[in-house]
Amino acid sequence: MVVRHVVDVHVLLLRDTELLLSRRRSADEFDGLWHLPAGKLEAGESALAAVVREASEEVGVLIDPADLRHVHSAHVVDTGREARIGLFFETRRWAGEPVNREPDKSYELRWFPLAKLPEDLIPYPAAGIRGYLTGETYSQRGWPR
Repeated sequence: MVVRHVVDVHVLLLRDTELLLSRRRSADEFDGLWHLPAGKLEAGESALAAVVREASEEVGVLIDPADLRHVHSAHVVDTGREARIGLFFETRRWAGEPVNREPDKSYELRWFPLAKLPEDLIPYPAAGIRGYLTGETYSQRGWPR
């Protein structure tokens, strides 16, 4: 059996000591939890191009790929879900003011101090944020220890 992995990209938009998060709107157990702007890599698309696209689609900002820095990778498996590799990038530069461009997928956007992030973060993006904060460049979720 061939197992394929979805590749996700996540962006940490940082303003001084604050991080932009979105409150997820969905019909699953993640409804109402906080998440980073993120999405799946499309066929023929580089990870940097995907981050730029997702940031524009979800929060309406334009990012120069040269302003993105890879800060964490996560290898995630979960029963009943597709296995995935998550690539996390940070930036402190973009054009435009973040707005909720996908109200069908997000209740709201909010800036949080890095030192006081909400407790109700989805664990997968929380691992990438934690990696950014601690300098840990790799994590795994769902794998046997």
